[in-house]
Amino acid sequence: MIKADNIHKYYGELEVLKGVDLHIKKSEIVAIVGPSGAGKTTLLQILGTLDKPSSSDDMIINGTTIKSLNDKALSKFRNKHIGFIFQFHQLLPEFTALENVCIPGFIANRSKKEVEKEAKEILDFLGLSDRMMHKPNELSGGEQQRVAVARALINKPDVIFADEPSGNLDTVSSRQLHELFFTLRDQFDQTFVIVTHNQELANMADRKLEMKDGKII
Repeated sequence: MIKADNIHKYYGELEVLKGVDLHIKKSEIVAIVGPSGAGKTTLLQILGTLDKPSSSDDMIINGTTIKSLNDKALSKFRNKHIGFIFQFHQLLPEFTALENVCIPGFIANRSKKEVEKEAKEILDFLGLSDRMMHKPNELSGGEQQRVAVARALINKPDVIFADEPSGNLDTVSSRQLHELFFTLRDQFDQTFVIVTHNQELANMADRKLEMKDGKII
């Protein structure tokens, strides 16, 4: 599913990633842990094609060599094949839950009818059938994050990258979100790469990778 070899990232003279190798299988849930400043989020952004490495030997996602894509093709690839969940849900406040979920599908030029039908199905699966027409400020923190999960799923991505997805949630909502990831993996073969400080979530993962000083140790 994901093959990344010898990833380096510099910001000026500061080397943040120091030759990271990472191979992830389809339907695998991988947690990346480590202290602040270890390079976890930088690695996640590069794997998710939101940032580019300063140098790397290879980075392949589901058979596509990322280096071969120009900016336009990369944006299209990201929209179709990659989903993101962030610590702060990043929902657009002026839109309803349903509209927020639909946005990546509309960007992909899919039909409005098809996207809305699938968005409703996903929201219903996530227990939000009665909250679809609510705007983010009318939802609880846990509900907002489930809407963000639905948005990440709408284009049936090959992999979902999550950066501290439960970092802004209470204990109960965090546990529910963690359980949801495994339900999605079991039912839809979804692949997850999760950066987290939450040891409970990290210990539930199929693999836990620890980063320190820009390397996986």
